[in-house]
Amino acid sequence: MFDFVRKHTRLLQFALLILILPSFVMFGVQSASKFGSDEGVVAKVAGSKITQPEWDNAQRQFAERVRAQRPETDPREFDKPEVKKAALDQLVREFVLSAAAKDQHLTPSDARIARIFANDPQFASVRNPDGTLNKEMLQARGMSAAQFEALLRQELTVGQVLAAVSATGQTSTVASQQAVNALFQVRDVQWQKFEAKQYASQLNPTDAQLQAFYKDPANDSWLTAPEQADVQFVVLDLDTLKQRITLSEDDIRASYKENLARYTEPEERRASHILIKAEASATPEQKKAARAKAEQLLAEIQKNPASFAELAKKNSDDPGSAANGGDLDFFGKGAMTKSFDEAVFSMQPGQTSGIVESDYGFHIIRLTAVRGGKAQPFEAVRAQIEDEARKQSALRQYAEVAEQFTNKVYEVSDSLKPVADELKLPLQSASGVLHNPQGKDQGVLSNQRVLDALFDPVNRSKARNTEAIEVGPNKLVSARVVKYQPAARLAFDQVQAKVRERWVAAEAVKLARRDAEQKMAAWKQAPDKAELPAAVQMSRRNMYGQPMQVLDAAMRVAADKLPAWTVVDLGAEGSAVIRVNKVLPPSLSAAEQRETEAQFGPIWGRAEADAYYRALQREYKVQYLNEGKKVTEAVTAAKK
Repeated sequence: MFDFVRKHTRLLQFALLILILPSFVMFGVQSASKFGSDEGVVAKVAGSKITQPEWDNAQRQFAERVRAQRPETDPREFDKPEVKKAALDQLVREFVLSAAAKDQHLTPSDARIARIFANDPQFASVRNPDGTLNKEMLQARGMSAAQFEALLRQELTVGQVLAAVSATGQTSTVASQQAVNALFQVRDVQWQKFEAKQYASQLNPTDAQLQAFYKDPANDSWLTAPEQADVQFVVLDLDTLKQRITLSEDDIRASYKENLARYTEPEERRASHILIKAEASATPEQKKAARAKAEQLLAEIQKNPASFAELAKKNSDDPGSAANGGDLDFFGKGAMTKSFDEAVFSMQPGQTSGIVESDYGFHIIRLTAVRGGKAQPFEAVRAQIEDEARKQSALRQYAEVAEQFTNKVYEVSDSLKPVADELKLPLQSASGVLHNPQGKDQGVLSNQRVLDALFDPVNRSKARNTEAIEVGPNKLVSARVVKYQPAARLAFDQVQAKVRERWVAAEAVKLARRDAEQKMAAWKQAPDKAELPAAVQMSRRNMYGQPMQVLDAAMRVAADKLPAWTVVDLGAEGSAVIRVNKVLPPSLSAAEQRETEAQFGPIWGRAEADAYYRALQREYKVQYLNEGKKVTEAVTAAKK
């Protein structure tokens, strides 16, 4: 899931900009939320507060957008700390860059906004074929044209802060050549692996050694049973409410008739046109000449209808369609300018229009095809209608039932049976629920907010219900501890076999290292007796099965001290002895050398932009607080 977040940074940025835009437009980032306590605050930027609801909303908006693109995404992925931190970090980033843009008085010109909208591929989905803004598409996404313009202006504004730095990344020719040489340098290396498992048979630990290993505090983490509990819980969601709703056949058919337009595929038309350009700013003489040319072409087409495509290629002033014989492909009603649209949707396939005037000039239009416009049969959409009707009814009921749910779990705080009985919800149970699941699938009980409330010392000690906690859109959970088991060190008898296994593995690694060091010392004294395999040529460009640790160690040996020996730690696998014999020149063609060197400028620019952003974080005194600090620290600790 975190890979998805990294690959869709633009999506996350755009989603978060929608959330923070109103505060920037109305107040400016410097003046937002500067009063009150820090309770419920997850981060601060220049004294301005980012609250828990804002963070929750950011995650919710992002999750909805991801699910819209990838419906198969497991909702539990969004509860992972790294995903939460990514959302918070991006929210903080937008606040920092907005504050910097405000202080630096940065703002994009209207002309730049128009140019980027017209040419940037990311906006293709909201551009009409004639380059205008597709307002219907925006409305479907819950956004007005004004909001979109403000959003785009804000994105470009914050983008200017780092763009000026990243665009200036430069390196000298010498530095670039050195970097390329270091990256693609080839070394002649011999190496021998000393596998830990080969030494395990030599080891037979005593009881005293196992007891000492068991008592070593360094082993506490894997010798301690985690904090866990047996739990009761109740879930209220739309699916539960939907199952209770009954619909008659007459109701379903009535809904079909009332919403017939929804089950009708929108009509689209395909047309070709010839445009003789005459914009609104043209003089009367210019418009007259353009119309005359259009009339002349129309007369030619009327004489020879098959000449339309060829005349379009030679005469049309629309560069986007002229090369294709004027073809505009399929488009829906309202996608074109009004006069053009009205003409196309009043024609029959194969018909050629008269002269149609628009803001762009004079058009001759031929309708070539029509598709859609037919309603789906009732039986084909019956299940969909019934599901939607149930969902809408459930949505209408949900707010009232959610309030009852919330009140009941609070009023009767020592049992979930009353709320389950009153609202006819299943009272569910789960055993061995971990406070820190670490990847274990616990269903809705994997939600960290639920777990923190469930294992709260007061709640768990008194077996209290948690508050009603939202774990997803229109989904509430309340839970209580039935039986609690604190974290505790496992008895030696319970883990004796595992202790022996781990002791042997650890000692085998030590023996492998000791043997490798002794062999290396002897081989350095008598290189001709070294029991090393034939040399291989290693480089970061080409790998031949050697462990990464071996390659990294071989490439790090100082080139002016060859031949050189070293022992490499391979972790649980053991150790390796390597001998670097000589350095060979990079196996790069001149073209590859130039291409690689050219990439260092942008890379350096990105590095400088990252460094500048870190400086801005310090300047605007970024702080992570409360839950924001907790999640940040958890992700940092997991990386160690």
